[in-house]
Amino acid sequence: MEAFACDLDGTLIGPDALLRPRTLAAIAAAREAGIRVIVATGRMFRSVRPYLEQAGVEDPVVCYQGAAVVDPRSGRFLVHEPIPLGVAREAIALLLELGHEPNCYVDDELFVARHTEYSRAYADFQRLPVTEVGDLLAWLERPPTKLVAVGDPAELPALRARLAPHLDGRVFLTTSLPYLLELGRAGVSKGTGLAHVAGAIDLSPAGTVAFGDGENDLDLLAWAGFGVAVEHAHPQLRAAAHWLCPGPEEDGVARVVEAYLDVHSRR
Repeated sequence: MEAFACDLDGTLIGPDALLRPRTLAAIAAAREAGIRVIVATGRMFRSVRPYLEQAGVEDPVVCYQGAAVVDPRSGRFLVHEPIPLGVAREAIALLLELGHEPNCYVDDELFVARHTEYSRAYADFQRLPVTEVGDLLAWLERPPTKLVAVGDPAELPALRARLAPHLDGRVFLTTSLPYLLELGRAGVSKGTGLAHVAGAIDLSPAGTVAFGDGENDLDLLAWAGFGVAVEHAHPQLRAAAHWLCPGPEEDGVARVVEAYLDVHSRR
């Protein structure tokens, strides 16, 4: 075994947004055994960094659904694949036309035209500062790392269906949490991000176990040699996984890591 590659929200942490003691202990035990721990998340780097520091994770982290790979110690972006500016502006215009003011990520900071109840809830959940800029289209001068429409989970599938014909092949569209519709550079995914990390630190798919819970984790599990979905995972991910484990409230990832380490300590 070379690495465990883990999604964060819904996989390592639950609604309380906390890394539990058993999970922290399992991460530490894996690292002590010489196994890399790679976090692959849709979050921006500044949002995931406190968890990496708490867990002592020093390997490159996959952020923004794979659009960035970052050195957690220095904060330096090792890979950055933003949305081309023209495509981003077109996507923003479409979202505004459809009644959604997106979150816009530039330079690892979060910008909105104006605060809405959804953007405030999102910022509070991820404990992030948010900057209001007024006219987002007029303000945006550089390619954003990603765009996110935050809204009622019941409304987002229809929004996605409206966007897809206009943006197909030019952005990726995925859901992470039920109230987040995420847009990024075409061809980017957690799988491509993990492949960048693997190339940098010499990991193989066959030596990697990946864990996830969302539609956005499909490429992550597809890249790894063995994929584990948490029990409450998106149906497509459950179907694609080799195995299921309990959710973060029951330290599911920790249980798998512990079981692996226990078996291999006896050999």
